[in-house]
Amino acid sequence: MNKLKYSFLLTLFFTLSQAVAQRTIIHCGKLIDGVSDQVMNQMTVIIEADRIVSVEKGYTRAKKDDTVIDLKSKTVMPGLMDMHVHIEGESSPARQLQQYTLNPADVAYNAQGYAERTLMAGFTTVRDLGGSGVNVSLRNAINAGKVKGPRIYTAEKTIATTGGHGDPTNGAKMALMGDPGPSEGVVNSEADARKAVRQRYKNGADVIKITATGGVLSVAKDGQGPQFQMDELKGLVETAKEYGFVTAAHAHGDEGMRRAVEAGINSIEHGTFMSEATMDLMIQKGTYYVPTISAGKFVVEKAQIPGFFPPVVVPKALEVGPQIQETFARAYQKGVKIVFGTDAGVFPHGDNGKEFGFMVEAGMTPMESIKSATMMAAELLRITDDYGSLAAGKMADIVAVEGDPVKDISVMENVTFVMKGGKVFKD
Repeated sequence: MNKLKYSFLLTLFFTLSQAVAQRTIIHCGKLIDGVSDQVMNQMTVIIEADRIVSVEKGYTRAKKDDTVIDLKSKTVMPGLMDMHVHIEGESSPARQLQQYTLNPADVAYNAQGYAERTLMAGFTTVRDLGGSGVNVSLRNAINAGKVKGPRIYTAEKTIATTGGHGDPTNGAKMALMGDPGPSEGVVNSEADARKAVRQRYKNGADVIKITATGGVLSVAKDGQGPQFQMDELKGLVETAKEYGFVTAAHAHGDEGMRRAVEAGINSIEHGTFMSEATMDLMIQKGTYYVPTISAGKFVVEKAQIPGFFPPVVVPKALEVGPQIQETFARAYQKGVKIVFGTDAGVFPHGDNGKEFGFMVEAGMTPMESIKSATMMAAELLRITDDYGSLAAGKMADIVAVEGDPVKDISVMENVTFVMKGGKVFKD
């Protein structure tokens, strides 16, 4: 081997050795790992690149080239996950008009801000349950490091029925209404349903979201009635399984959600008028419940402001909004599997942490509420190998708050440290 080649290999080996040796050491005053019910004191998390290599008792002594992050005065936990957001927009009196005035570039520009706000609130992973399709490009831009935001698992466009909650032309004049079909996420048969799922796959979706009943904010009268027949639901769910999708069903009325659960949907969103029988069925089938209490409270508040929502929305908001927290309390007592989700976008992005307080207010323990936004959320998304807890081998998604959230859950509304994939975004 000539001297030049030997020198090059020696330099390369030394460079790689240095890169591997460099670590980030986080000293944690208190630690919640996402799995245990106990808060651990004086712990250390050791990170190499984007992964956790160990979680150790005590404050591990740093080596010469280690980076040390001192969080001894804080409670450290896994990056939070919100399993129901709409990252492309926010509610406002102009929301309906904006469907006809904003270009995709406008939506994308706004969405970047919403994404950064969400990450700064401590949510390192979100499930986006429906937008215009810009959400796919935003996900890709975040993954490429072009913009700041949470890791997004997106449904791309919601799948609905003609005139149902999620039909993008509801409220439009006849000349603009047209007849949207599976490509636009509107179905009216089992064949349509299968095609719509395949179209979402083609368009780059990560998950599938359907609207099993009427909804609150759609410009349509019915907020509760079932909107899919069983053959359509089975076509949706069967095809989604074949393509490896996790499925979610927006549902307020009991009959629509019961049908969705029978068909094998993975999660029920909102669940406002869920009956005891449907809760039993969800327990039997292992269906998750994503309550979105924050959205219910927000729409009740804004429905009392003249002109904030279109007139057809107001009575639905006043009926549905107050019920969600009460249903959550009953489902929690019953033993339904509950996962954290807020419906951010209905209310301002970045306020996601308020949901913890609403869950605890309704009877859930603070630790259970935190686990619903960490390991339970990872279970729903089937990503527990990489996310949901602080353990060796997991991705280094780590957040911290002042104080102890088990004693005062309100501290979850002010996350002071955010790391995603080993990179610090807020300190």
